[in-house]
Amino acid sequence: MNRVRPSSPRLANIEPYDPKYLPAENLLSANENPHDIDRPMRQAIIKAIRRVPFNRYPDPLANELRGLIAETNGLEPNQVLMGNGGDELLLDVALAWGGNGRKMLNLPPTFSVYETNAVLSGTEVVSIPRKPDFSIDEDAVLERVGEGDIDYVMVASPNNPSGGLAEEEFLLKLLDSTDALVMVDEAYFEFSRRTMRPYLASHQNLLILRTFSKAFSLAGVRVGYLLGDPMVIREIIKVRQPYSVDVISQIVARIIYENRSRFEKEMLSIIDERERMYEAMKTLPSVTVFPSEANYLLFKVKRADELWQYLYDQGILVRNLSHSPGLEQCLRVSVGLEAQNDAFLTALRSFILSKDAE
Repeated sequence: MNRVRPSSPRLANIEPYDPKYLPAENLLSANENPHDIDRPMRQAIIKAIRRVPFNRYPDPLANELRGLIAETNGLEPNQVLMGNGGDELLLDVALAWGGNGRKMLNLPPTFSVYETNAVLSGTEVVSIPRKPDFSIDEDAVLERVGEGDIDYVMVASPNNPSGGLAEEEFLLKLLDSTDALVMVDEAYFEFSRRTMRPYLASHQNLLILRTFSKAFSLAGVRVGYLLGDPMVIREIIKVRQPYSVDVISQIVARIIYENRSRFEKEMLSIIDERERMYEAMKTLPSVTVFPSEANYLLFKVKRADELWQYLYDQGILVRNLSHSPGLEQCLRVSVGLEAQNDAFLTALRSFILSKDAE
């Protein structure tokens, strides 16, 4: 027959995730590291790949890379789980700790994939909106988890897209007040230099997500990892896709991680550029820019759609979030190379001053 029955009702209100990639001279929309990996590391990767037997499956758990990350973090390998980017691992958490009759606590506005994964897994989403400055409503969160029916909590620190950190004192109170799994998304921790890693030993319900996509210039390779209690990691392994991290990605990530100290100068440069951009944007009328501990800045402006188009016409692609709940009139700009950031600031200033003069 020339028809098919409808898809799952869970998909009815879900829009496919769209990063809104468009060609542009200055790509400042996806929070990528503007620096590519250097020539020596690229050559080492090519040399290693030449020895790969492509007819064999990869190590299912990427144990060589897993062990390296565990040793660096003072953990055992069974406390680490590799994934096909952080995105796969986020879905795995929803599959393992969510489901019919279970609840996830979300803190919007935040990374939209958290809620999407919950819906896909049949999990009820309980939302505690952030305050107008995008800080967490800590009292409301603690009160809600105190009801005892939350199965897992998603906390991005730094938060995407606002860039602010969750306070360590609050996270410890949260961990102590519930047996829900608390996943702290530290995708940008190399820029914030703040981590909950020291508390893994004392809190079985703490899970940490990290990625190679941001600080380590591997957005195109897709490797992320979890740090957590062995029991938690074991449960998540039950739902993950086998062989999800291919042999090429394992090689690339291992070589990059072995050479991670070589990224330090770039990370510091991005932090410095972030602060320079923040200070410059603060001086502009009609612009509200929010402090960030990541590699991007969220800012609110009048005529956000018009500004996004103006910037794009100037060859600058930023992320338009102005139609998302809680982010009205907001755009997000990633920190790029100095010349890219200068181009953005010049175009932003020109637009703002021209509109204010009208």
